[in-house]
Amino acid sequence: MGMEAALQDSELIVGANPSWWVVCLCAQWCGVCREYRSAFEALARDWPQVRFEWVDVEDEEDVVGDADVETFPTILIADGAAVRFLGAMLPQTRVLARMLQSLQGESGLPRADAQAQALFERIAVSRVE
Repeated sequence: MGMEAALQDSELIVGANPSWWVVCLCAQWCGVCREYRSAFEALARDWPQVRFEWVDVEDEEDVVGDADVETFPTILIADGAAVRFLGAMLPQTRVLARMLQSLQGESGLPRADAQAQALFERIAVSRVE
């Protein structure tokens, strides 16, 4: 399936997935990212009800698209349908865990902008098995 066709189905895929997502946008050349990855994967094991994904912004340029990721790591958190956070974050899993817990406890949170939502939808489509 081509990326355009896949993106047309992204609303169905994203809407059908009610679980939370945490996506780390990094680059292999970034030393901080390389060091953070094992801690990120350990956090994923501690939160089995949340889908954790690692996206290398250079290896997956087609997925990242025109999203401007300048600082690593950049974290995207979505509630399964809508992005609730997209931004740079200290590479500390305790900070990420607290933010995730806080976002999950809030209702009626505002959605992120359209570019962040489009990025999440491209990531979700790229991860469909």
